[in-house]
Amino acid sequence: MKIVVLGAGIIGIATAWYLLEEGHEVVVVDRQPDAALETSFANGAQISVCFCEPWANAGAPLKVAKWLLRDDSPLLFRPRLDPNQWRWGLAFLGQCTTAAFERNVEQLVQLGRYSHESLKDIVARTGIEYDRLERGILHFFSSAADFDAGAAGAEVMRRHGVDRRVLSRDEVLKVEPALAAFGSNIHGGTYTPSDESGDARVFTQKLAQLCAQRGAQFLYEHDILGLQKRGDAIASVQIADLRTGRRQALVADAFVAAMGSYTPALLRPLGESLNIYPAKGYSATLRLKKPEAASVVSLLDDSRKIAISRLGDHIRIAGTAELSGFDLSLDSHTAKVRCAALVKRYEELFPGVADTSEPNYWTGLRPSTPTNIPYIGRSNRARNLWLNAGHGTLGWTHGAGSGRALAELIAGRRPGMAFGFYGDTTAR
Repeated sequence: MKIVVLGAGIIGIATAWYLLEEGHEVVVVDRQPDAALETSFANGAQISVCFCEPWANAGAPLKVAKWLLRDDSPLLFRPRLDPNQWRWGLAFLGQCTTAAFERNVEQLVQLGRYSHESLKDIVARTGIEYDRLERGILHFFSSAADFDAGAAGAEVMRRHGVDRRVLSRDEVLKVEPALAAFGSNIHGGTYTPSDESGDARVFTQKLAQLCAQRGAQFLYEHDILGLQKRGDAIASVQIADLRTGRRQALVADAFVAAMGSYTPALLRPLGESLNIYPAKGYSATLRLKKPEAASVVSLLDDSRKIAISRLGDHIRIAGTAELSGFDLSLDSHTAKVRCAALVKRYEELFPGVADTSEPNYWTGLRPSTPTNIPYIGRSNRARNLWLNAGHGTLGWTHGAGSGRALAELIAGRRPGMAFGFYGDTTAR
């Protein structure tokens, strides 16, 4: 079949790769001049199969309420006159129960394992290099209360078969000695040795190049205008060349919507209602002045809810989520506060290790669902339209497996994991 993939982030490119594996003719369309230049560009770099808890839990509403007035809060909810935001928020509150949390965790773990296996297979077969570090993820706590909560959370995850180890302060410092300067402030941690880190942009762009070598056609710098339906199927997608303005209709046997936060708007005219809302995240990438003193284990700082990952001779600090629409600016007061907080925290943890004078700031929109579970499967509105969107903060973690799973579904096979694909009865 000829299949058009709409979107060239990690999700779209992984989907294209596995569709090629199935023998399909593949066309990828994206408005950017290369792959992975939006949400996949400068994320936290973590493959966090074992750190995949959904945001919605029994304690989340109180925490969000406390954070409402703080520009540097880990999760910032700015109410807008936006029915999509309120719909998302109400659904999120409905997931803030222990039963929903357990149900959602199980699915995220299943998809994470499947995806990690898929990623390792791609890397083994292609030899792609992307500053990969297989050192695990270390989550450290700066208060006794947070440590106790983290230990309880580790027990929950162990019930789902996750190897999350509870560590004392000394054990934390043994796993990552670079934290020694901050050691007196650490009360303990948890550690998942099977997790890893790496540069999602580098991986995705190299995988896209391999897809092109295998015959995939890439229409970069093309805006995706809309889908044309005929009967019970999509007949074509209207696109426009951003350089010339020329419009054309791409005709294909099947279409894959993998446009992250922009997917719902594309599908809404068809009557497909996806509950995906953008969560604006930030990162700062710093050059290391003292690489020998920098961390190599990927870190989660619980008090600030940020991830810290080593990428060669640079360090990536990423985190926070801002539910405030599609704004991608970095020059607003809130954005400046949140960016500066990332660099300030890194300097507190690792004084003098990185060059903080010229931070490379970035922001991107994480396509988040109330459950944190993505939409993977066939559209309810067109038999040849497939969805792969809504991965939130776990797009890098779940990218390879999501692409593989969707290619299998298109081929008429059920992927080998217990996951509620779109059209199943799983709550969203």
